[in-house]
Amino acid sequence: MYHIERAIFDIRRGLPVVVKSGDQQLLVQALEGGESVNELTRLSGSRPSLVLTRHRLEAMGVSITSDAAYLPLAAQMDEGALHTLAVAQVAPGDAPTLLSGLQPAGTAERAALALMRRALLIPAALIAVVGDKAAEGIAQQLAKGELLAVDASDAESCLNGAPGMLKRVSEARIPLEDAAESRFVLFREPDGLREHVAVVIGRPEAHTEAVPLRMHSACLTGDLFGSLRCDCGEQLRNAVADIEAMGGGVLLYLAQEGRGIGLANKLRAYTLQDDGLDTVDADQMLGFGDDERDYAVAVDMLHALDISRVQLLTNNPLKMQALSEGGIEVVARQALYGRLTDQNHRYLNAKATRAGHFLEEVLSSK
Repeated sequence: MYHIERAIFDIRRGLPVVVKSGDQQLLVQALEGGESVNELTRLSGSRPSLVLTRHRLEAMGVSITSDAAYLPLAAQMDEGALHTLAVAQVAPGDAPTLLSGLQPAGTAERAALALMRRALLIPAALIAVVGDKAAEGIAQQLAKGELLAVDASDAESCLNGAPGMLKRVSEARIPLEDAAESRFVLFREPDGLREHVAVVIGRPEAHTEAVPLRMHSACLTGDLFGSLRCDCGEQLRNAVADIEAMGGGVLLYLAQEGRGIGLANKLRAYTLQDDGLDTVDADQMLGFGDDERDYAVAVDMLHALDISRVQLLTNNPLKMQALSEGGIEVVARQALYGRLTDQNHRYLNAKATRAGHFLEEVLSSK
């Protein structure tokens, strides 16, 4: 965990890391903010490749059976061409030429993408095999601590987090406008990268049947600034008021911005939506799946709060499934809506038709 955490920080700073897979060593760096392709070639002694996710390739009109694939880069590849391959909209007829030579990803390539996703960067990675002539120089940099090496299998599993190892850090009474008797309990993931908050409203222990529960993924634009592009802020405030009216319960505020892709990528997706894509297709264009969230952390938080049976405030069937698979009994579901507006209608419609959210009632109100 310690080495993976360090590797993620190095990647976010634009530095390459060494990923080891068997006898092979790969230099891996982020597409955004990293060294140039030529510099990576010099360090590794070999020509780099670009690793792309299945979702990104499907958005370009190419279907593959593996989760990812890598493309050996041509001798002359500028930043604009890399951007086109990784995130830009590409005409279907251009994809075969651009992706000529595409190869299925192995463990090391999948590990490179996992590091990018955990670092909340664009899920595209530059990789280069460390050649024989460069091996001694890489070994010296590793010995001096100038480069960091991680095992490919450890890197590939970094997205799984560490179930059962969530740490309860601190708590305080925080009176809210719609729920004066509220307490915030902060939990930190073991790698220290993310913190989540359980908002304990009233006395949830008084519920003998099921505790009212809302799992709310953080949305800076909606929750804090009242963005009209989504209904998140209204859902958050309505959830607090509803839980208070139900006699108390818990709201889990999860650090999973943009359905798990992070704020920077959410803003990129918004720009693609302005060009005509819906929320699902925009995420896929960037290389992400329909929903990148993992609710294992929510299960851990509920276990820490000694909650095993809930009445879930949600429109999302995936949340119900995730809790059930984690051993939390979902006794009942209650719908939770925000207002339907001209600005969020297309977003909500995509969630209903593409992701199966239960939004028929609110969508039929306009």
